[in-house]
Amino acid sequence: MPELPEVETTVRGIYPWLIDQEITTVNVYNAAMRWPIPPEVNDLTGVRICHVSRRAKYILIELSNQAHLILHLGMSGVIRVVDANESLLKHDHFELVLSHGKALRLNDPRRFGCVLMTNQPLDDHKLLSKLGPEPLSEHFSGRWLKQQAKNKQTLIKNFIMNNQVVVGVGNIYAAESLFLAGIRPTRKVSNISLKQYQQLAQVIKGVLQQAIEVGGTTLKDFKNIDGKPGYFKQELQVYGRAGEACYACGKSIKSLIIGQRASCYCPGCQK
Repeated sequence: MPELPEVETTVRGIYPWLIDQEITTVNVYNAAMRWPIPPEVNDLTGVRICHVSRRAKYILIELSNQAHLILHLGMSGVIRVVDANESLLKHDHFELVLSHGKALRLNDPRRFGCVLMTNQPLDDHKLLSKLGPEPLSEHFSGRWLKQQAKNKQTLIKNFIMNNQVVVGVGNIYAAESLFLAGIRPTRKVSNISLKQYQQLAQVIKGVLQQAIEVGGTTLKDFKNIDGKPGYFKQELQVYGRAGEACYACGKSIKSLIIGQRASCYCPGCQK
């Protein structure tokens, strides 16, 4: 599943191709996504793209008619910018043809992604209104984590994967961050000190920033808009390495299920 670094990589890749471009044609080849693509998107012909950004794992396209497109890649989605006359691929479901002759296409074999349109303020939209802070922003800190953990008995791995606590820390990046911070994924949030939370917050920022710089993590489906994979997989310390030796201490990486997800950790390095 594309996580925050993969979505950020996508946004940075499509941004220069979309800014100030007029939408000349909208093509919906399959409206049956996670939520049906609204028919109102067909009214965007002649509308200019003003800005492209990301909130959590949502791609936000600001339009000159005061509306926004909200795109999500789901489990297996990929956005490509191609020549408008290039042949469609299987599972190309949505397309914006732009005034410079390029087209933005969403390809999603599993159709868990979405294309939505809204005229309301983004902070009020039901998908965005309850999201926590961005992990790379100044609003996310160890003190914030400590405050959110007050009176909770949640396991730390589930806690940092909760989008109301902080957005975009998916399974891979949660496992890697907890390893680098020396915290076992089974620790209860109430038993973690402010100092440990401060270290964890800094590690999360570093792990995500590093992943963005190398284009994300390719495990199965994700590729950048130019078809290239992300290379953070080569940096993984614990995720997907159950039974292998820890690079730091040599002990065998353990695996267990937390929140219905496989969770790997080092029993030597993480306490």
